[in-house]
Amino acid sequence: MILKAGDEIRVIAPSRSMNILSDETINNAKTIFEEMGLKVTFGKNVIKYDKDYGCASIKERIDDIHEAFLDNNVKGIFTAIGGYNINQLLKYINYDIIKNNPKILCGFSDITALQNAIYTKTNMITFYGPHFSTFGMKKGIEYTIKNMKKMLLANKSVEIENSNEYSDDFWFIDQENRKFIKNEGMKVINYGIAEGKILGGNLCTFNLLQGTEFMPDISESILFLEDDDLCGDVFLQEFDRNLQSIIQMPNFNKVKGIIIGRAQVKCNMDNKKWEKLIKTKKELKNLPVIVGADFGHTTPIFTFPIGGKCRINAKTDEVKIEIEK
Repeated sequence: MILKAGDEIRVIAPSRSMNILSDETINNAKTIFEEMGLKVTFGKNVIKYDKDYGCASIKERIDDIHEAFLDNNVKGIFTAIGGYNINQLLKYINYDIIKNNPKILCGFSDITALQNAIYTKTNMITFYGPHFSTFGMKKGIEYTIKNMKKMLLANKSVEIENSNEYSDDFWFIDQENRKFIKNEGMKVINYGIAEGKILGGNLCTFNLLQGTEFMPDISESILFLEDDDLCGDVFLQEFDRNLQSIIQMPNFNKVKGIIIGRAQVKCNMDNKKWEKLIKTKKELKNLPVIVGADFGHTTPIFTFPIGGKCRINAKTDEVKIEIEK
């Protein structure tokens, strides 16, 4: 599946409501899609929300998912933004609709639960990448757009390159006064070569699927894992225990490698802390483990396919990661 000029993109809000986005963000994002030759339409319930949950009702969000997949004019679906409670929806989705009408689905963070559930139930590849709202950013978005195009608008393998710089600021509040940080690139914690299917996404959300019918079999996988800064100073401890939970899953001994996305600034992580975290876990000793990749809750990010293939060559500090759908 690839997108091409003239295709229609449907924006849905299966997690937090699009109501939170400013008109400027929406208009900027819409303009970027239109410059790529894509037509943007919106689910009928994207701005509805309950004041306590910040999102539309379960039925309204399910309706928008089903309608987007059933509409033959829609070729790609982008989530408006992330949030907290997309796993409310998983039991109510008609996965036959999705299986019989495969389309590109792109988003990240809370969308992890939906993406991995869809892969488990239908074997359809989804894409961990920018939300619709991500494209509302005026500066520092070039790498994100370039890599999204490589994955969604072309049908070839992609070799991941490091971005030159990244940001972790409130860009949606002030688009002009931005802070950019030099990107030191990926760091190899455990060296090695591996190949496998890509699973994962946002770590704490991925773990919500454990013990359910929606959790994919992690055998023969390369796990892509990242998390946000909601835990602040205890990020290391929180990431550690969530990773430990995955290590204790059945079939973890068949996992082929782990790639960890860049942590946010407030998480106060550095390569020494990552190395300490990884080296405490003897189960990871023989797995290639790479940290600081360009995905997660900083900007920019690359897009990768949940259910796609990944090849890692990390025999030296010159990391090579190749991804294909």
